[in-house]
Amino acid sequence: MNGAAFPPVAGLLDLSGRTAIVTGASGGIGAGIARRFGEAGARVVCHYRGNRDAADGVVSAIREKGGQAIAAKADIAASEDIHRLVETAAAEFGSLDILVNNAGIQPVKMFTDLTEADWSEMMAANVGGPFLLVRAFADALRKAGKGGAVVNIASIEGHDPAPGHAHYATSKAALLMFTRAAAMELGQFGIRVNSVSPGLIHRDGIEEGWPEGVARWKAAAALSRLGRPEDIADAALFLASDAARWITGADLVVDGGVTARPTW
Repeated sequence: MNGAAFPPVAGLLDLSGRTAIVTGASGGIGAGIARRFGEAGARVVCHYRGNRDAADGVVSAIREKGGQAIAAKADIAASEDIHRLVETAAAEFGSLDILVNNAGIQPVKMFTDLTEADWSEMMAANVGGPFLLVRAFADALRKAGKGGAVVNIASIEGHDPAPGHAHYATSKAALLMFTRAAAMELGQFGIRVNSVSPGLIHRDGIEEGWPEGVARWKAAAALSRLGRPEDIADAALFLASDAARWITGADLVVDGGVTARPTW
């Protein structure tokens, strides 16, 4: 392979001409990813389930900077909605290149209080949804005869559990294994599948609502701060871009160094 096969450094993070679906783009991490991808030149499909106003706000922010974006509603646990979302993205922008599985739920409930309904709801949202999306996305790319990139947003709790999060941590561990399994089987079609495992991310009111937790986090984190949506967005941008062209089946932990400290 000669040097001409590699993109120039200046263009490694350029997503111009590519279409990206970002689920859960109506707030938090998803909104940060959608905006960042828009800055990188991607045409962004901002998925939402219920908060249309927030999704429209993200779309407006992308368009104000000269980007292209639309909002699209879907229940990621419903197969019919998933197919409609993928079809909408392809019809609106003429292609499909990137999928970011960010949407999910994170209720807190102690293990002894969990019901079968709690467990099923968690798995349907955090594992079933990404499965349905990756399957539909991969089918569309295979029919088009092209490759693409998937980025699943997991969690450091997929590596280490936390109290009250037995069902959540289990779902994220499953998502990490799904990432590896999908990468193994979809690589032959030029489809890369990776994940990002965020640590604690700042949101409005977290310091006031959970001061002791924020203090413990900052004390444990090597970089002594909470993450920001942009921190996760940049990790997702890297994995979706040509800079990560030979990376698949990998998990990128973005937690400010919390998991670097001893657990004993």
